[in-house]
Amino acid sequence: MEYYNIKRWRKPLKAIRAIKRTFAPVTKAMGWVAKHMGWLKYLNPKRYLKILDWYIIKKFIGTYFYSIALIISISIVIDVNENLAKFTQYHAPLKAIVFDYYMNFVPYFANLFSPLFVFIAVIFFTSKLAGNSEIISMLAAGVSKRRLIKPYMLSAALISALTFYLGSYVIPKGTIVRQNFETLYKNKKKNTAAENVQMQVGKGVIAYIQFYDNNRKRGYGFCLDKFENKKLVSHMTATEIQYDTIAESKYHWKATNWRIRDMRGMREKITNGMVCDTIVMMEPTDLVFSKGQQETFTSPQLREYISKQIDRGSGNVVQYEVEYHKRIASSFASFILTTIGLSLSSRKRKGGMGMYLGIGLALSFTYIMLQTVSATFAIQANTPAMLAAWIPNIIFSVIAWFCYRNAPN
Repeated sequence: MEYYNIKRWRKPLKAIRAIKRTFAPVTKAMGWVAKHMGWLKYLNPKRYLKILDWYIIKKFIGTYFYSIALIISISIVIDVNENLAKFTQYHAPLKAIVFDYYMNFVPYFANLFSPLFVFIAVIFFTSKLAGNSEIISMLAAGVSKRRLIKPYMLSAALISALTFYLGSYVIPKGTIVRQNFETLYKNKKKNTAAENVQMQVGKGVIAYIQFYDNNRKRGYGFCLDKFENKKLVSHMTATEIQYDTIAESKYHWKATNWRIRDMRGMREKITNGMVCDTIVMMEPTDLVFSKGQQETFTSPQLREYISKQIDRGSGNVVQYEVEYHKRIASSFASFILTTIGLSLSSRKRKGGMGMYLGIGLALSFTYIMLQTVSATFAIQANTPAMLAAWIPNIIFSVIAWFCYRNAPN
């Protein structure tokens, strides 16, 4: 009987041993990972976030997106009511209205007023927690003020990262589509030409174009001078110059009816021809400036453009510098307004949160207005762009610290 039982289980045992041999490398690898890469457990969010953290983060993020959806829906209704006559007048197709205009209108304004939505979300759900005596229960259970603000700051960090990414890399591409739609169907004509443009395109190299048409990417009355030790050594002229939009690299131009004078001391060499390909370190975006053009550049493109224009000695870079620094500074607004909102709404008060909600909304609107005023002042008065972008953050950081210090323990 015993022999029969052993014989009966011999095949399953062989199968189990075969499976062990097959998965032996995997088991060994998992053992090595568990032994040498145990630090990965520190990357698990559940190690740091407790039930209280998840509860507040879900409330914060949910209320934030709910407020965005509510206010943007109202904005869309108002915008449709204002522009419906223009859309009808210029025969804008429904597909372009929905996908080219409003699909880019919503992210742009949602990101623009994101600090306000953050503040509204914090005030709304925190005052509700305080009204239900949940904040009092947390503090009575031994949760400190510093511990309570932790999930708020984590939520603000997530929103800041999202708004910075959208504002720096995604929304500028959509802004191009939206502005092109407005040019066609809202009678907001863009600047597509420039006259008497002169700029430094290289060290000691000055370019001049009498008239430039951006629609055709063509310039008329072109001149290119090269200087060495403040002496003119080369002078090129061309009747027309055409930008090559299909070239594999940038800065390719085609000159028509060209002439070059090379001057070396008392000697002069003249060369001319009908058509030639040349490289001039300038692009169409360097020649024509339109309102809101800085909003169509991603942050890397803005940084490259600013550096290039400063090297050329151009004075028309302040608005681009302000836009670049404002994108970084605006991402910190979530932390500031979250601190103010939590400090004002965490106390349970008789009669509701009416007065403190009004104070908080006044502060948030003042913050947004100060951002706009400082940016305009920097452009008009030629003040440092970084200082202008960070002044609202500096001022309201002091206000946030004062509100946090005087919040209930």
